[in-house]
Amino acid sequence: MKARDLECIFYEWDRDVLVLNILGTPAAKRDVIGKVRGNQLKVSVKAQPEGGRATDYMVSFLAKEFGVSASNIEVVYGRESIHKQLRIKAPKKLPKVIEYK
Repeated sequence: MKARDLECIFYEWDRDVLVLNILGTPAAKRDVIGKVRGNQLKVSVKAQPEGGRATDYMVSFLAKEFGVSASNIEVVYGRESIHKQLRIKAPKKLPKVIEYK
């Protein structure tokens, strides 16, 4: 694997759990899963960044996108930061930027 490839690793599988590094953008015009930025997936949400509310909103948005309930998504770190890591248990759907391993 080339050094350049290592920079683009923004997710990994831990059995049936998807571990996902997120670059969050709160207060966006729309909710959207964006492009990969370095070792993070850009996710924009409309919610304001007040006391972790944008993260809670993002978890709800991503739950729908991955076909799971919000309780199946754990925020490992970054609840009040734009840099987050999430663990998504047994996602039923995946965006194109993520592949099953």
